[in-house]
Amino acid sequence: MRTALRNTKLSTGLTVLGAAGIATATLTGTAHAATQDEAKPAKPASYAVKVDEVAKADAAAHAPRPGTKPATADAKDEAKPESSESKAKAEGKAETKAEGKTEAKDGKSYPDNLDGWIREAKAIMDKHDIPGSYDGIKRNIIRESAGDPNAVNDWDVNAQKGTPSRGLLQVIQPTFDQYHVKGTADKLTDPVANIVAACNYAADRYGTMDNVDSAY
Repeated sequence: MRTALRNTKLSTGLTVLGAAGIATATLTGTAHAATQDEAKPAKPASYAVKVDEVAKADAAAHAPRPGTKPATADAKDEAKPESSESKAKAEGKAETKAEGKTEAKDGKSYPDNLDGWIREAKAIMDKHDIPGSYDGIKRNIIRESAGDPNAVNDWDVNAQKGTPSRGLLQVIQPTFDQYHVKGTADKLTDPVANIVAACNYAADRYGTMDNVDSAY
């Protein structure tokens, strides 16, 4: 009888332990399964994007605003700061103009008046070996035109022939064309060009403008 009771207890204990083990195994398996399901990463969402739509959006984002122009190489060049040398030259020209001076091709500035015209003409004459003194040139200018570069003689024989004398030293067009010196303005009434051409003619005919004391 003791043997039977012991077997009964043993069986009951195993039964109880077996049930608990089963329950534990069942719960453990369920929890493990739930954890695995929750730990699975969510599938990334997929989007169907068309290539042409992306290109259109990019072009729209980089398009210039209405009323603006795209930058060009010329615009960049224009934006470059002005050098100090070019700025100084520009300022020098502005000052020369404001003071009534003209800048000759030799880089020197001369007053825009009778004195300046004679001095500039003299500088050119020296380069071309054309004789004539400041005083000789001025004396003849005063007699011929009273210092008016636009003076015109419309009554003498030249005027009657259709080629009136013009300018500071009263030169006719054919004489100016023949004795015009390169580097001066190709205009009969230009003060400096008129003086140089007249002195060139006087040097050829009289030796120098200094030798002229009357109409020539």
